[in-house]
Amino acid sequence: MKRYINPYSFLILLTLVVSACKVSKDVATPKPELPVTFRNSATTADSSSIADIQWKSFFTDATLQKLIDSAIAKNYDMQIAVKNIEASQLLFKQVKWNYVPELNLNVTANINRPSNNSVTGLSLTQYNIGTKHIEDYNANLGLTWEADIWGKIRNQSRSALAQYLQTNEAKKAIQTNIVASVSQGYYNLLMLDAQLNIAQKNVKLNDSTLRIIRLQFDAGQATLLAVQQAEAQQLSAAQLVPGFEQDIAIQENALRILTGALPDKIERTAHLDEIAIPENLSAGVPSAIVSRRPDVKSAELALTVANANVGITQANMYPSLTITANGGLNTFKASNWFTVPASLFGTVAGALTQPLFQHRQLKTQYKVAVVDREKTVLQFRQSVLNAVGEVSDALVKIEKLKTQQGIIADRVNTLQKATSNANLLFRNGQANYLEVITAQSNVLQSELDLATVKNARLNAVSDLYRSLGGGWK
Repeated sequence: MKRYINPYSFLILLTLVVSACKVSKDVATPKPELPVTFRNSATTADSSSIADIQWKSFFTDATLQKLIDSAIAKNYDMQIAVKNIEASQLLFKQVKWNYVPELNLNVTANINRPSNNSVTGLSLTQYNIGTKHIEDYNANLGLTWEADIWGKIRNQSRSALAQYLQTNEAKKAIQTNIVASVSQGYYNLLMLDAQLNIAQKNVKLNDSTLRIIRLQFDAGQATLLAVQQAEAQQLSAAQLVPGFEQDIAIQENALRILTGALPDKIERTAHLDEIAIPENLSAGVPSAIVSRRPDVKSAELALTVANANVGITQANMYPSLTITANGGLNTFKASNWFTVPASLFGTVAGALTQPLFQHRQLKTQYKVAVVDREKTVLQFRQSVLNAVGEVSDALVKIEKLKTQQGIIADRVNTLQKATSNANLLFRNGQANYLEVITAQSNVLQSELDLATVKNARLNAVSDLYRSLGGGWK
């Protein structure tokens, strides 16, 4: 007995079976080559990292916390990142609708007056219809659905999701950079405050020395050269003051703009010497960077997008199955347009389309997608390598700057004592003016250097926190 197979049932079964096919094979996220520990890391066993600390617990200065809070809320880069997330989320939701058939409403009314000498015109005359024009009124719903045979729609959804997650990682990356930039700008501002104070104190010290030398000159105990040398030294210190004041104003403006505010003065109560530098800074293990650093995570998600694009471009070269259905009302007279069931009509069709010749465009697009995927793998490896390098650089800076700070602090202490002794000896006539001027010049430069190195250490700590992926929590 021969059984009859319903063609629609067979078509649906074929669609379900073929939909499971996957034309492309994903490239797995490569395992990057990572060291056991960071170079210059103080620990080899501790897996904890300062990046796990929330930024408010890491940066405890009240003024700095207020600046960072304002920057996260009002910085325009952050606001743009939030809008990018919103747009990406909308696109991700839109892709989900690709599984749903398209449904269109079409309403048309046509009146055609053919030529009397045309085939249609002659037919109208021959059949004696009694009119020289043809009317056609149509109202129908059209449904179109493409079966996801080769996983093209599924890959579109994967790509959209990965891109949405990338925008979240981009926001995190911006926040980590903002936290680091605001903290470094704040520390730089405190350094400039300290250097301005040093310059102003040195100007007063030079004024005192110059006054004594002028008295000695008036008494015939010093030469005009001594007065001129002392004046030059006093002017050299004085010119630093407006320079530091200028740098302070520019740094304040930069910080205000970073926090989304107009340029203005920044009120602060802390001093550079009061900012403590943590001694035990655990970097953790290098493998944690892959999951913690937003830029590395974004590069990993980019591979998901690249895999999906390869699948989409390869699916474009395979047959596509499209099912269409139309149904509605059709008539040649307006008066009969909505007469049911006489005016009802309906059609169902299935089409299998195989691209044959399109100037190799589809194949080229596929090959380009494969190359892009290979590039993405390399970019992921590069991002991990850069991250490890940034952490290692920050660690060595912290270590060596600490040593430099200790050496410069000893030099400052020695020169301060030397300056005090030189001034005492000069007043008692046991030292000449050159010794006093040299001592004052040396202590000025050393105190400025000490403030610079202290600021560099604080910046290195901020950079370590950022390079480990801290700041977005």
